[in-house]
Amino acid sequence: MAVPSSSSISVDADKMAPKQKIRIKLRSYWVPLIEDSCKQILDSARNTNAKTMGPVPLPTKKCIYCVLKSPHVHKDARFHFEIRTHQRMIDILYPTAQTIDSLMQLDLPAGVDVEVKL
Repeated sequence: MAVPSSSSISVDADKMAPKQKIRIKLRSYWVPLIEDSCKQILDSARNTNAKTMGPVPLPTKKCIYCVLKSPHVHKDARFHFEIRTHQRMIDILYPTAQTIDSLMQLDLPAGVDVEVKL
C-alpha cells in the first residue's frame, strides 16, 4: 500500500480552492437591516451564476458604558448603556464581471457598514 506524498495533497487542495473570491463583511446595530442587506447581496450574486457561501453570523460585539446617575448626590447609582454590533460574512466564489457590476449597483441601507475584500 503506497502512502501519498505531501506534494500530491497540496496539489489536490490547490485544485479545490477557488482562484478568486470576494469576501463581504456586514456590520449593523439592527438585525433586520443586516438580514435584508444579506438577502439583497445573495440575490444579485446568484442572478449572475456565482456560487455563494453564507451569510455566516460572526460573534456579536457588545460595548457597555457605565454613567453616573447624578455626579453630586447619588454616587452609587449608575446607568448602564449597551451597544451591540451584529456581523455577517458572505463569500462569493468564482465571481464574474457581471457579478461585480451588480454588487456595485446595489443600494444598501445607511445603517449597514459594508467591507469588501478581493
